[in-house]
Amino acid sequence: MFSPEGPTLRELTVQALSSVEHGYDLLAAKFDATPFRTPDSLLGAVADALEPLAPFDSGLDVCCGTGAGLSVLRSVCAGRIAGVDFSAGMLAGARAGHPDATLVRADALALPFAPVFDLAVSFGAFGHFLPAEQDVLFRGIHASLRPGGTLAFPLPAPPRVGSAPYWMLWGFDTAMRVRNALWRPPFVMYYRTFRLADVRRRLEGAGFGVELLPMRSLGVREDGSPRCRLVVARKAGA
Repeated sequence: MFSPEGPTLRELTVQALSSVEHGYDLLAAKFDATPFRTPDSLLGAVADALEPLAPFDSGLDVCCGTGAGLSVLRSVCAGRIAGVDFSAGMLAGARAGHPDATLVRADALALPFAPVFDLAVSFGAFGHFLPAEQDVLFRGIHASLRPGGTLAFPLPAPPRVGSAPYWMLWGFDTAMRVRNALWRPPFVMYYRTFRLADVRRRLEGAGFGVELLPMRSLGVREDGSPRCRLVVARKAGA
């Protein structure tokens, strides 16, 4: 699972027993060598799906980590790009790879921006927010977008019930819940708390209109449905 450049099992264990912020600070130097980094194939598919909706002017990567999503913003945004994350270590990695980006250390649940962005993206971060926090997150992103602005993020289809990936997700989430019941500080990372119907309702509650775009370059399931969709949430306005 891990490359020679990636973290050891001991390092991952220490990270998992830390807070989310401190855990990512510890992991930051080796994060891009782990399977947790958003793969280039997904980043490319998102950029391709956004291209017909472009051009955008300014762009924001929410929970940018080491900056993988900033490359997507740079490919579709004509103006400045920015990233926000609460881990100083992850932001240091983003700064090294994207010196032209504006990087801000802040909690995504208290975004410090006026409505200045045309596009916001996020990759792989939503499992760190409990369902009640997702409402706050989406309202904050909505407030950071100009009228007519867009929030876009990929949302994979759930695994087939009873399949190996299905039981892996159940097992992971169960292990995290046991860990958080027994250990402090909590480390919130649940993969089964971000379901399409709930996400759509929360986005609409935050003031977005929601559209789903299939990303067929990532393949289709046995029933012909896409393995991954791009959620495109638009703020009303010109």
